[in-house]
Amino acid sequence: MISNKAKAHIALLSVNMIYGANYLIAKGLMPDKIGASALVFLRISGAGLLFLILKLFIKEQAQKKDIPRLALCGLLGVATNQFFSMNGLSLTSPVDAAIIVTAMPIFTVIISYFLLKEPLTLSRILGICIGGGGAILLIYLGNSGLGTGSLKGNIFIGLNALSFAFYLVLVKPLMQKYKPITVIIWTFFFGFIFMFPLCIGQLLDTDFNSYETTNWISLIYVIIGPTFLAYLLNMFALQFVKPTVSSSYIYVQPAVAMLLVAGIAYFIIDSQYKGDITIAKLLCCSLIFIGVYLISSNSSLKWLKRK
Repeated sequence: MISNKAKAHIALLSVNMIYGANYLIAKGLMPDKIGASALVFLRISGAGLLFLILKLFIKEQAQKKDIPRLALCGLLGVATNQFFSMNGLSLTSPVDAAIIVTAMPIFTVIISYFLLKEPLTLSRILGICIGGGGAILLIYLGNSGLGTGSLKGNIFIGLNALSFAFYLVLVKPLMQKYKPITVIIWTFFFGFIFMFPLCIGQLLDTDFNSYETTNWISLIYVIIGPTFLAYLLNMFALQFVKPTVSSSYIYVQPAVAMLLVAGIAYFIIDSQYKGDITIAKLLCCSLIFIGVYLISSNSSLKWLKRK
């Protein structure tokens, strides 16, 4: 029988494969078929409704003292994360976005040091320097004009990773106290409130009559895959692993994104993604991976032994 810890790792692997494919699928919708903020509205409201249906089968109430933390998690892990993720992706390369997000474990370790008093060992400090340097260099490369990357889009993706790193740390105590669906429904409720005034206008301007079957399939994937399923699986995993273990799986995303982009660039002669995979970007990716390895390897093994 598979242990809960093993299930958590399988869930995290699945989450990041879903996210990896989403960079290309969501990018294909924006901005021609739907604006980034409008897509954020549909992701949060659509997945929120699905979570609400699941919540009907679970009778658990959140305590009033936890509402402020739930609201903060909704702001950082849903509204801010989704807003910068989609708006950043609409402006930059799916490859750049997938690589920059891998810096999230670096942010998580730094935040954990200040909020959870997790120690900063020499390997962690070295990992932060190497991985952070790779992330900063890659963000700057968005200004080089190669491929579909952009500096502004890359900065937005960096802010997305930072906000979700805060969320992973802040939501951990709630996951130890409540069932995943209880935490999710509250975070999406507050996320919807924070997101609504920023995104409703663009949604109302969207012409859904121009959608073809492939567009609807892509939209359904974006709402159900990286939003509903990903959040649900990530919440499940956080019950059994530390936030930094969860975030360390993120290196799967650029691998999936690069394979898809390389496939499209190979089979489509005039693909806009031909310049998105370069030696410089691969070097940045390697630096981030080395940094994440130095940060997560020792700590992950210690946490696994404690469980």
